[in-house]
Amino acid sequence: MNKPASVAIPDKKYVLFLLSWMCPALLFTLLEILCRTGIIGPEIFPAPSKVVNTAFTLLTQGSLLHDLRVSLTRAAVGWCIGASVGFTLGLAVGFSPIARVLFDRTIQMIRAIPFLALLPLVIVWFGVGETQKIFMVALGVSFPIYINTTLGIRQIDPKLLELARVQRLRPYEIILRIILPGALPSILMGVRYSLATAWLALVIAETIGASAGIGFLAVDAREFLQTDVIVLTVLIYAMIGVTADAAARFLERHMLAWHANYAGKNR
Repeated sequence: MNKPASVAIPDKKYVLFLLSWMCPALLFTLLEILCRTGIIGPEIFPAPSKVVNTAFTLLTQGSLLHDLRVSLTRAAVGWCIGASVGFTLGLAVGFSPIARVLFDRTIQMIRAIPFLALLPLVIVWFGVGETQKIFMVALGVSFPIYINTTLGIRQIDPKLLELARVQRLRPYEIILRIILPGALPSILMGVRYSLATAWLALVIAETIGASAGIGFLAVDAREFLQTDVIVLTVLIYAMIGVTADAAARFLERHMLAWHANYAGKNR
């Protein structure tokens, strides 16, 4: 007897990947049908196909790539500055009770102020140029990095520190071999949060006095009621956010391969 041919079973990873895109595809199709049939007017929401055509037109003209490059540069510079400040303050407050008393309450008070409330004062300080936009991004980024760095250091197991003293490790060895590796999961979580906060701060900063950037593109489109361009900018922000989060998770998996909670994800 001939054996029945075996049926190839799709890899579970690819099935889950396809399922994750099912809802966006269905939503895209539904919106296209509603817009094409006139149930949703173009002044309320554009057809997805029109948004795609608009993206292609702006890419062909080169204006979209220019605005995207300007926004990415602002976000990258602001993130590097804010992450450096937040990490430095987090280390100081996490290690030193004196630094905690001096700085923590003030930092928490500033963190509680909404971006929109600070924007007029920042404009008075720096005007509406590049410095204002980079400052807003750096300010927003520094808080998640600071909080998670401080939290990670405080959550170090005291038994490990006691073991380090028994082993007579030097202070810098304790920091490099115990404290920083132990705080790394929390620090990387702060990196993920800060990437999202960077774009939130940039959106707010680019709505005033910008001559280029994705936020400027959205504000300019609002003046002319170009809903297709507005939706395109929202989608660009979403895609950048998802890409940045995926990069942060990739960094997590590789830098925390030694950690028990992350070891299974690397297999």
